[in-house]
Amino acid sequence: MTVSTSSAMWQGGLKSGGGTFQAGSGAFHGSYSFPTRFESAKGTNPEELLAAAHAACLSMALAAGLEKAGTPPQSITTTAACTMEMVGGGFRITTMKLMVRGRVAGLDQGAFGMAAEAAKEGCPVSTLFKGNIKMELDALLLE
Repeated sequence: MTVSTSSAMWQGGLKSGGGTFQAGSGAFHGSYSFPTRFESAKGTNPEELLAAAHAACLSMALAAGLEKAGTPPQSITTTAACTMEMVGGGFRITTMKLMVRGRVAGLDQGAFGMAAEAAKEGCPVSTLFKGNIKMELDALLLE
């Protein structure tokens, strides 16, 4: 069993306060605030971190699936866009758009698309979101 940790601290009120977070490994850390989350101010927010986690997880799951099928990728690049909207009087994450691009010798677009869909359905971060938000996938095999 693998257990990963991170921590966050918040000081002050919602709009006037601010927080910091750090990965348990120390690999990354940052600050966040009301303006970075809700007003497009420069900086990060929890949804950006979720998008990064989903992009990384999908890339790894797709690489694993392609390798298992005998067509290991040269490269996989995934961009994830996490949308948060006002729903029923409160904010809710509603959509995760995943755009994956891959370079895989000996594979056609149809097979790549099927492999990407299987990775989207099976990666651990996707299973966390499944049934809770809409997940969209745009998969393209590059030459």
